[in-house]
Amino acid sequence: MSLSNSVLIQYGGIVGPNLGSLTFSTGALTSGSLKMGGTFAGGGSFVITGNGSNGVPNGVIFSGTFSGPVTWSLITLSNGTHNYTLSGAVVGSNGSSAATIQFTVNTGKGYFHTKARISSGDTDVTVAPEPGTLGLLGTGLIGLAGLIRRRLTLS
Repeated sequence: MSLSNSVLIQYGGIVGPNLGSLTFSTGALTSGSLKMGGTFAGGGSFVITGNGSNGVPNGVIFSGTFSGPVTWSLITLSNGTHNYTLSGAVVGSNGSSAATIQFTVNTGKGYFHTKARISSGDTDVTVAPEPGTLGLLGTGLIGLAGLIRRRLTLS
């Protein structure tokens, strides 16, 4: 599954009619179907690109891949319309950024075939500490604990 021709309308607190774009592709469909919901393999690509307007950076803001399975779920609403939700975890190409994405596609009373408009989506990219940084933090805390213990022993 892939997304193209998107328009980024919000970046952090910045809102505008066209701030850039988002493109992605998932791995292959491993179970289920596009019509009834299923699971896609990890992999593919996920890229957020800014266009330099309204304080948004110009160029690639985030680049990564789906780190695990991506779910495609069908929900039939009480009015007979169909909502499909695509959700999965994305890891940055440098390994230090991670995000959970979720998009909702409403196909009206018909089922998903080949194309649909995304009615809402939310992506939150957060920086996760690198393992080396966690190691330094741990070593510093151990050293601090040893210093406090030594001062308490001398008192």
